[in-house]
Amino acid sequence: MRPMPIAALSKAKLRQYARLHQKKFRDQEGLFLAEGLRTVRELCLNLPAEEMLVALIVREGESVSFAEIHKGKLFSISEKECSQLAETSSSQGIFGVFRHYSTLSPDCKADGRAMEKSFVVALDDVQDPGNVGTILRTAVWFGADAMVCSSGTADRYNAKAVRSCAGSIYAIRHYGVECLQVELRQLQKQGYCIVCSSLEGKDFREFSSWPEKLVLVIGNEANGISETVRAMADRLVRIPHGGESVRVESLNASVSAAILMERLTLS
Repeated sequence: MRPMPIAALSKAKLRQYARLHQKKFRDQEGLFLAEGLRTVRELCLNLPAEEMLVALIVREGESVSFAEIHKGKLFSISEKECSQLAETSSSQGIFGVFRHYSTLSPDCKADGRAMEKSFVVALDDVQDPGNVGTILRTAVWFGADAMVCSSGTADRYNAKAVRSCAGSIYAIRHYGVECLQVELRQLQKQGYCIVCSSLEGKDFREFSSWPEKLVLVIGNEANGISETVRAMADRLVRIPHGGESVRVESLNASVSAAILMERLTLS
C-alpha cells in the first residue's frame, strides 16, 4: 500500500506555530504546541472534541498510524523546519498544535449542577513546569475534579509541563487565577475544606477522616505555601518521615502532592 500523501506545512503556519514556544503567544492565540510521539498520541486519544486539534505535523518520511483519522489536519515539514518547532535535543519529528482547554467551575458537573463530593488541587506558585505537569497527571489518577493555579505558577501549556503530564491536560478541568487567596475563599464559601501542605502542620495520620469537599494546596518548591494562603487554611498537614532522623530538608513538590492525594482520596 502506498503511503498517504501529506501536504507541506506553509511557511506562515510554521512561523505561527513556532511562536507558541512563548507564553504570550500561547495566551493570545489560545493554542499550545506538543512534541513527541507519546505526548501527541495521548492528547489525540483524549480530545474532548475534534476541533481541539488544530494540526498534526510530522517530519518528512515519518509514518504516524494514529494520525490517519485526522488526515485533514496532517502536514509535513523538512528536517530543517523541524528544528524550528523542536524543544528537545533529539526530536522524534512529530508535533501537535492544540487548543487550550475551556473549563467549568470546579464545583460544577458538566450539566452545571453543584457537586456534593469534590476534590480540587491548588498550586501556590509551583514554578517548575515539570512539577506542574506531573501534579496534573497525578491529580487525574486520583480522581481530582479540577486544578487551580496561582499567577506565579508555571504555565500549564509550557512544553515541559505538557510532556510531564503526558497527554493528561484534557483529562481534568484546570484554570489559572490572579489571586489564589480570593479563589480559595470562594471555594470555602461553597463548602470546601482548605488543606495546606506544611512542615509545621499536623501529621496526616492523626486525621481519622476528611470532609467530602476538599482543596489540597501545594506550595512553592523553595518557600512552601505563602503566608496569606496558609493563614486561611482549615487544616495544615505534613508528611511524616521514616527512620530515626530527618536526612533531607523536604520532599519534591510533585512527590509530596502524590502522597497527600493518595491519603486524602483513598484513606
